[in-house]
This record gives sequence, structure tokens and C-alpha cells, in this order.
Amino acid sequence: MKRLAGLSALAVIISSTSGCGWLWGEHGYFRDRGNDYLEARRTEPMNLPQDVTTTKRLDPLLPIPRNVADDTALNDYDVPRPQPLSVAAESGDFTLQKSAASRWILAQRPPAEAWPMARQFFEDNGFRIDHESMQTGEFTTAWQPFGSLSSDLAQRLRGTDANGDIRLQVRVEPGVQRNTSEIYVVSAQRPAGSTENVGFPASATSGVDATLVDEMLSSLTRGSEKGGTVSLLAARDFDAPGQVAMTEDGSGNPVLTVGSDLDRAWSSVGRALEQGGQWRVEDINRSLGLYYINLAEKGGKPEDSKPGFFGRLFGHEATKEELEARADRYQVRLSKVGDAVQVTVEKNINTVAPADVAHRVLSAIQDNLG
Repeated sequence: MKRLAGLSALAVIISSTSGCGWLWGEHGYFRDRGNDYLEARRTEPMNLPQDVTTTKRLDPLLPIPRNVADDTALNDYDVPRPQPLSVAAESGDFTLQKSAASRWILAQRPPAEAWPMARQFFEDNGFRIDHESMQTGEFTTAWQPFGSLSSDLAQRLRGTDANGDIRLQVRVEPGVQRNTSEIYVVSAQRPAGSTENVGFPASATSGVDATLVDEMLSSLTRGSEKGGTVSLLAARDFDAPGQVAMTEDGSGNPVLTVGSDLDRAWSSVGRALEQGGQWRVEDINRSLGLYYINLAEKGGKPEDSKPGFFGRLFGHEATKEELEARADRYQVRLSKVGDAVQVTVEKNINTVAPADVAHRVLSAIQDNLG
């Protein structure tokens, strides 16, 4: 104790002593070494003796960059503050995205909701659906003259390169962020009356494509502001897999096989997990194909499970530590296997979930996939 008291007294004396430049000053022990690299000097590279040979090339460990503006500057340099990101004045459920000559719509809706909305827009404007595939998120229209389209849309297209007959390919893809979609429109044209089978270009490049995207954006935005509805049947059918089967792997662990591509399976399994309401989806990792669920908490947002006024008055609201202590977390993994997707449940990356837990989760997913 005497030694500790002595050290404390010494520290107080040192900290209160004036003129302690030897400790904190420019040449002190605890000085700022942030600009020491400016005093570094170039040295000759290391050379091996003439009688020594090696097959490994000797490269400098810390080479000096060639694009250094001035290696003789010894003044302090203040790093400039980063410029603030530009924020769009308006942001809504639907926004226009551009990249080079391509234009597409980013929808703050899952593909299951964006699909029927995009389809309805083109049907309302006179396009006839020739083929559609909800599993791939695409539909194409039949060949038809521009004059058969709605008068409003035909008038908008007069100032473009519209000529002859037109056919469209519309794609609805899952966005980068969860519950978002990207809508692409590509057109093909041919002379009026021609029977030539003209293919679609790789991306939208014509003025017709740009006009169609702009008109669809305006229509979707107006519908969103008016509280437009979405066909629940179409939403369910969009990502509903063709076949779903419960099997077991070689170790007897339950496996749910979904007959769909990975994008559609990701969307449909995510929807099934949220509709179950038996657990809470706490996080996702799309690149790894993982949904992180907590079986100890019910579905919905965390604030939805908070007690009401009387519950807080007479009851007990669980603390963060209590919620963490009772957490029962698992991860639902989606893996591409051949032409299907396998869904499994794990405790963590190295441990599979108990068979009863895995069967419970996968059965609930299966029931909500239809």
C-alpha cells in the first residue's frame, strides 16, 4: 500500500509540474509520432554477396510509392474533412436509377409486390402479355404496332425512335437490400407487318426504353401516393416454388428441398419465415444465404413486443441482459444444389440444430411456402 501511495504521489507531482516538456513536449517521451515518417530517408537496397545465389527475388518490404507529391515536406498536414454525401431532395417507394445508357426502377418493395404492379402498368397501356415466368421474374409482350397502345403512352413515344411493331421484355429482380426490387425494361422493334423474330438487346439503350421506364415510374409513384393495392394472389405466386419436399441428409438431419432458383427461394423462404410469426428474424446475410432467427422472441419488430402502459405499470419489462440471456438463436441456411435449393437449420457454422428444432422450423417454412 505504501508503494502504491508513493507511486500515486509521484504521478500527481509529475502531472502538476510546469515545464514538463521532457514528458509531453515535441521531443518528450509521449510525443506525437504521427509525422515521423516524413523524416525517413531512402537507403540503398540490400544486395547479396556475389558468391551467393537465390531463386527468390528480394523485394523491399516497405516500398516508397511513386506518386508521392513531395517527400521533402516536413510541415504538419491536416487531413481535410470529407465532403458530405449528396442526399436526394425526394425519396419514395420508387426511384429512377441510371448507369451509362441504362435506366431502371428501384422499388422499395419485395419482388412479389413489384411484379404485379409492373405487369398491371403495361396491361393498362395496351400491351398484351405473351409469356411470363414468375420463377425467373420475367414477362414478355406480343408483337404489336405502336398504334395499338394507349393514346397517352403513344403520344409520349412520338418523340422517340418508335417505329413499326414493338415487343417488350420486363424483368423484376431482387434488389441489393432486403425487400427491394429492380425493374428493367428492354424493347425490340421491327418494321410494321414484318414476321422477323428480332431478339432483345442485352440492356435498355433506346429512347423508347427510357420513355417506358419514365412513364412506369410516374404511374407507380402516383399509385403509391394514392395507396394502391397489391394482388396478394400474384404476390404469393411470384416466388412460390414449384416443388417443396422434406427429406433427410445422410446423417438423418431434416432438409427442406425447394424447387426454385436461389433468388426466388431466398425471397419465398424469407416471406415464409416472417409469416410464421413463431420467431423473430434478427438479421440476414444474402451473400452467405443465411437468415438469423431467435426462437425465444415472437415475430415482428422488437418494439412490437414491448408491454403497454398497464404492462409497464404493473408488470416487468425485460431488460437487454434478460433478453440476451433467454435468446435461443439459430440460422437458416439456403444452399444451391443442382437445380434446387436446400434449406437447413444450424446452431452455428460448425453445429447443426437439434433434429426436433430443425423439423419445427422447416415444417413452418413448408406450410407458408404455398
